[in-house]
Amino acid sequence: MKYSHFFPKTIKSDPKDAVAANHKLLVRGGFIDQLMAGSWSLLPLGLRVVAKINAIIREEMNETGALELALPLVHPKEIWNETGRWDKAKEVMYQFKDTRDKEFALSFTHEEIVMDLIRKHMQSYADLPIKVYQFSTKFRNEPRASSGILRGREFLMKDLYSLHTSEEDLMDYYEEIKETYLRLFKRLGLEVIVTEASGGVFTDKHTHEFQVLAESGEDTIYFCRKCNFGYNKEVFDGKIGESCRHCSEGVIEEGKSIEVGNIFPLGQSYAQKMGVSYTDENGAKQTPWFGSYGIGPTRVMGTLVEVFNDAKGIIWPENVAPFKYHLVGLNGKGEEVYKKLLAAGLEVLFDDREDVSAGQKFADADLIGCPVRLVVSDKSGEKIEIKKRNETTSTLINFSELLS
Repeated sequence: MKYSHFFPKTIKSDPKDAVAANHKLLVRGGFIDQLMAGSWSLLPLGLRVVAKINAIIREEMNETGALELALPLVHPKEIWNETGRWDKAKEVMYQFKDTRDKEFALSFTHEEIVMDLIRKHMQSYADLPIKVYQFSTKFRNEPRASSGILRGREFLMKDLYSLHTSEEDLMDYYEEIKETYLRLFKRLGLEVIVTEASGGVFTDKHTHEFQVLAESGEDTIYFCRKCNFGYNKEVFDGKIGESCRHCSEGVIEEGKSIEVGNIFPLGQSYAQKMGVSYTDENGAKQTPWFGSYGIGPTRVMGTLVEVFNDAKGIIWPENVAPFKYHLVGLNGKGEEVYKKLLAAGLEVLFDDREDVSAGQKFADADLIGCPVRLVVSDKSGEKIEIKKRNETTSTLINFSELLS
């Protein structure tokens, strides 16, 4: 992609009132744009990053046998009344009436909608387990929509739901997803700590969150570095410095963190309240066991920027970078190298602008944060100057060396 054709370009100044690094850098780099508090547009660069995050998540979800679908975002009041969450979750739900005075809500989650779908189509134990997931927009009446894209009123969520014939089967899959999350977050470039947490408006059982240590984080966790396990502030009842109960080898520390995922063992309550059942091997009606599992791809993007940045801009991990190569052409050079890179099937953002100084091009490359910067100029001659974004020195190589 030629940067001269790209929209929008970088911005020199931080957005007004921006405090979080992801807010400053993603806006300045041209990845996102704020419509209002808690509402963000994903611009072409940002959409490329989120698409790569989603692709990794999708691969890992499919590996567990889950099937992707898409569920409605506008829900009738009646379905939320079945579980009592129309009133219980009123503070976080956007509720409204249409012109016919009928009441609806915008989706803040999809447990009830999945249960309604399942009761229409599930018949016997042979249909179980059922594992379905989606990437969809969620709407939550967030009282303090701040910290850039980390805390929004409208955001993208990957939500997975599973139904099982027994609690044992549910918990087996729950543990499988826990391990899957650890693997996929590592692929995304993030080191996460699994923390025990409360279930909030979802369940009265303890759940698990996946937290990334960050000084800018809004959560407080108590964790052990030895076993990578911790506790959310809401459920922690120990002391800093004491031995970890989970492994007995490490000690408990306190840290600020950002939550990037969560998993909920919801049990049978949703199915019981909504009258969802299946017929077992003996022809008797049974209640299925239910679990839900979430990851916020847009929040992951913001977290990556909070963790991977310096004074010059973003430093994207290679797996999620909008482009692997940022090619800077000086004095009208670079077109031939650009065409060769495309012919080799490589992702490259080519800064071909003629009315911009070399210094501005280098600053933009650092701000956007692609893993590798290439420079073609009179100085480089027949070779290409190459520098990794997280390194300070550059070297000259020929094109064949670049491909290898």
